[in-house]
Amino acid sequence: MKVAILQYTVHLGDIEKNLALFSQRIADLEGKADVVLLPEMFTTGFIPDEKLTEPTDGKTIQTLQALANKHSLAITGSFMCKDNGKFYNRGFFIQPNQPPEFVDKHHLYRQGGEADFFTPGTKRGVFEYKGVKFLLIICYDLRFPVWNRNQTGHDYDIILVTANWPQMRIEYWDVLVQARAIENQSLVCAVNIVGEDIVGLHYNGHSVAYNSHLAPVVRFEDNEEGTKIAELNVDKLHHFREVLPLWKDADPFALE
Repeated sequence: MKVAILQYTVHLGDIEKNLALFSQRIADLEGKADVVLLPEMFTTGFIPDEKLTEPTDGKTIQTLQALANKHSLAITGSFMCKDNGKFYNRGFFIQPNQPPEFVDKHHLYRQGGEADFFTPGTKRGVFEYKGVKFLLIICYDLRFPVWNRNQTGHDYDIILVTANWPQMRIEYWDVLVQARAIENQSLVCAVNIVGEDIVGLHYNGHSVAYNSHLAPVVRFEDNEEGTKIAELNVDKLHHFREVLPLWKDADPFALE
């Protein structure tokens, strides 16, 4: 499974410019990748503003669906959505010639005002493509191990993390991405942005992908812009889980 990670500056509040940028990057990946991982709120940046929200059948999703169809790629990330009068940080998983699938960010970052604007999601997003199961989580969801737990040993194969994670807390990002992979015996691909946000916070990237033995398959340096493709061996992951079935010794619990 080849996952393309796109780490770029997001032009704040400029949906047209961001769609044009990422559309070209996606088109360049035809025949090179299976899945494209875009940053959190990749069309707007983190600007909670009703004027920048879109419906699930709006221009962003229509554009991505057309790209997925044309270039035979699955595309995932998040955007700002308005649905039935409520606002969501809505993750998407778009496959070629299939209806798009969605999941809403569950943990909303209270200190940054996210909880004052968005409505939290209530379910996890596990999507299957080409026989591989993906768990899509959005930024702050990364901090919460219970929400991400692979309880059965085969809930999913690859964790996809889409984020806007500032440099001032990037050390936490580096550790948490690894921790989620370790405790769930999972592959992981995580994308962040670079640049500045509306309150002056700096984002320095550190997008990364790890294999089943926590070796970095791809890694981005500070403030690096670009596209990198992580080639992940899911068969080796399944073998690793069979040889060392740690999940069988985990504590059972129910999410409420």
